[in-house]
Parts: sequence; structure tokens; C-alpha cells
Amino acid sequence: MEQTILQSIAPVTHDLGGFKVHRTLPSKQRTMVGPFIFFDQMGPARLSPGQGIDVRPHPHINLATVTFLFAGAIDHRDSLGTYQRIEPGAVNLMTAGRGIAHSERSPGDERAAGPNLDGIQTWLALPQAKEEMDPGFEHVAAERLPLVEGDGVRLRLIMGDGFGEHSPVTQHSPTIYAAIELAPGAVMLVDHEADERALYLLDGDAIVDGLPLLPQHLTLLAPGHLPLLSSASGARLMLCGGAPMDGERHVWWNFVSSRRDRINEAKRAWRAGEFVLPPDDHDEFIPLPEVPLTVSYP
Repeated sequence: MEQTILQSIAPVTHDLGGFKVHRTLPSKQRTMVGPFIFFDQMGPARLSPGQGIDVRPHPHINLATVTFLFAGAIDHRDSLGTYQRIEPGAVNLMTAGRGIAHSERSPGDERAAGPNLDGIQTWLALPQAKEEMDPGFEHVAAERLPLVEGDGVRLRLIMGDGFGEHSPVTQHSPTIYAAIELAPGAVMLVDHEADERALYLLDGDAIVDGLPLLPQHLTLLAPGHLPLLSSASGARLMLCGGAPMDGERHVWWNFVSSRRDRINEAKRAWRAGEFVLPPDDHDEFIPLPEVPLTVSYP
């Protein structure tokens, strides 16, 4: 019988007070799936009235961040002077390149009743030739993302080419990223032949080639195989992956690079205050940690 699943990566769950974050990449079992080197599910949660998320300004290098929400809203500010509110179905793509700093906060109008939080944030490693590119920011509204529908399946193509569609979101390397909704009893062929692909079950139940998927687990699919995905009672999933990266990547805190010395330089620069902060959010920042939560595995 042809192999369907290569491995299933269990999450590390962080309780941040009022909501949980489930992190499956990087992990001890695997660092990347295609360019994806960081995979976080935020929520779903409803925060108490008056509360909100306040991720103070912090730095990134040699990566791109992708934020995609199912509910709620987040205000993004960065050192390029960008201010952008992201809402469900839209995409925020921030390319750090040689270096950027940004903050993420709940909008003021969301805090009074208590904000919703439900979404995925990922980091994509940049190819070595693009690691030190100019930083940039791109927002793509929900209505510009292709939607594939039929027979109880709704697939929103966030990045890449596939399923007969093309996403307008910039790719720095070959990438596939999609949000999938299955109605009860729906069946779909995972008809995408990226060398590295994984399914992530947000909620509900799903089976791939007769094998049940575990919620909050990142399930790596065997290359060259087009499995059949189905759900008995309905499910929400993410499909992510792409071409293998050109060599290993090191991760320390918010820094990703093919070179450890580049990460050490970024640590020095952040500690020394050499990163530019967002012009309209610069009164506070996250200091360099002694022991980061995100770190390379040997």
C-alpha cells in the first residue's frame, strides 16, 4: 500500500492568559515544510471586555511573516511606516529581509466588547539569495484571494498556484498555502504535487486516505501522492508547503537565517537599539530574551 503520511507533529501549546497558541514548527521532529519554518494557531478565543493582544515592537531578519485570520482583527505597524488593520480572510505578508521591526495589537474598537482571536501566523524562510533583500509589506484583501468551491468544499488559496487558480500574494520561493473548509460528508482530492506538503486540522474531524488526522497536529504528506481528504461532521484545515529550501536554517527567538553569525549580529543590533522601531509605536519594545521560546533544534 502506498504511504500517505510521513509524520505527524504534535504542538507545543502556550497558554498566554485568555487564549492559547499551538505551535507545530519548528519542532524536534522537523524544522521546515517547504519554506514554512514557524506555524502557530492563535485561539480560537474570546477575550474579556477591555482586554486585547499587545505584541510590542520586536525584530525579524531573513524571513517573511504571513498572518491570516478567521475571526477578530489585528493592527499591524512596522518600521517602514506601515499601518494596516487585518481582518478575516485577508493576508498580511511582511518580508523582513535584512531587518524590520513591527507590533501587533488588538484595535481599540475591538477591545470594548472583548476581541475575538482566531487565526494562523506563519514564518517563511527566504532563499539564501533573498535573505538580505529590502524589507517590505504587502496586504491582500480577502476578495482578491481565489476561492474554489464545490461539493461541500471551500478552498481559499492564500499563496501559490494550485487547484486551477493563482494567488496574487508574492512568493519568494515556490509555496502552496490554502485554507480548506469541508462540510459534513465532503470529500476532496489533495491535488497538489508540491515536494513538501502538510495538512493542519484546526477543528472538526478529517480523514486522509482512511487515516484520521489529529487536531492541532501538522501532518506531513508523502511526496508524489495525491491523497483523498474527507470529513464526517465537517472540518477546517490548512494546507501548507512548497519546494524544499536551499539548505538548513537556524532559528533563535524572532530571527531566522542560514548563518548563525547573522543571527548573532541581529541579537547584538537589537540589544544596541540599532533597529528602527515603528514610527507610531515606539514607546516600548520587547527586550532580547535570555532564553527564547523559539530556538533551533540540533
